[in-house]
Amino acid sequence: MIGAVFDALQLSFAMTWEILWALILGFALSGAVQAVVSKQQMSRLLPDDRPRSIATALALGAASSSCSYAAVALARSIFRKGAHFTAAMAFAMASTNLVLELGLIMLVLLGWQFTLAEFVGAPLMVVFLILLFRMFLSPDLLEQAKKQANKGIAGRMEGHAEMDMSVTEGGSLWQRMTSDRGLTAISHYFVMDWAAVWLDIVGGLLIAGALAAWVPNPFWQSFFLTGHPVLATLWGPIVGPLVAVISFVCSVGNIPLAAVLWNGGISFGGVIAFIFADLIVIPVLNIYRKYYGLKMAGFLFATFYVAMAVAALIVEVIFSGFALVPSEHSARVVEASITWDYTTWLNLAFLLLAAFLVWRFLKTGGPAMLSMMNRPANHGHAHDYAH
Repeated sequence: MIGAVFDALQLSFAMTWEILWALILGFALSGAVQAVVSKQQMSRLLPDDRPRSIATALALGAASSSCSYAAVALARSIFRKGAHFTAAMAFAMASTNLVLELGLIMLVLLGWQFTLAEFVGAPLMVVFLILLFRMFLSPDLLEQAKKQANKGIAGRMEGHAEMDMSVTEGGSLWQRMTSDRGLTAISHYFVMDWAAVWLDIVGGLLIAGALAAWVPNPFWQSFFLTGHPVLATLWGPIVGPLVAVISFVCSVGNIPLAAVLWNGGISFGGVIAFIFADLIVIPVLNIYRKYYGLKMAGFLFATFYVAMAVAALIVEVIFSGFALVPSEHSARVVEASITWDYTTWLNLAFLLLAAFLVWRFLKTGGPAMLSMMNRPANHGHAHDYAH
């Protein structure tokens, strides 16, 4: 028993070491983007579900935190302030599927094909979601959700979602990022984003290590129907989101799990659908219930699930047509180990960057803001700290 636990922890640590530099770089780049993109005008920019508003929602989501809880909290906030509900949901999807840190982790663990599929499939998923909303979202249900949203019931990461330290004046993007205010904003976003998702990252790595060490490949191969290629292609996008729902892991924490599932035999589209599904894990569904009511939570689960599965299946068909689906299931999980190679040098370099950003955070009032990240936004006015 002790040996099995040790094997799982060893694999988890090896995967952590493999992706550490990419995590730090991803969160630093995300912090830099957030430091120059203001949240204050988001509601005004998303008045309807026309292509321009949806494209804006995707761009704003890609420039925001990857924390699923912060994404759904901010989506509700802008909905309450006048944003179109569909555009707000598109923003949430982009926040968890089009962000830099997600792409970097996928590139390291899964390869460029999956990274490309994620960034092709996420907008396609949003298109299907819009169509489903237009067909099935009734005015009565939307009005009920609006009334429930206006009650302001707390979810998670409310303060983090509302935090706006963006530097919108003072020269070019580079000048704003490297100014004193810009560096402070980057350091605060960097630490706050880590604080928001570290439990999901650690949980995902521990579960991935346990599954890789304890679950034999024949079980996965049977479960994912690897002996029946056509059925496996259809089954993967159907079962992928359902596995995600019960995993309780969201944000970038589900990428190590996706790597384990890929090694186990799930289809290419199944991996993409699994990664898409961090907005329908059980804790997030419970937040939808609080934010919008039980009926809307059920509606969001059903429409999100269908959009994720269909988009993932289409992505696999497209990528298969262009021979872009990897022929071997060999993500960097079981093979991961700690050696003195380029990964070690990258980790050491980016750990120095992380140390600088944490130091800057501590020296510029960061702990006070950190204490408010999980409070309702109107209790702390977190965005005022930047000025």
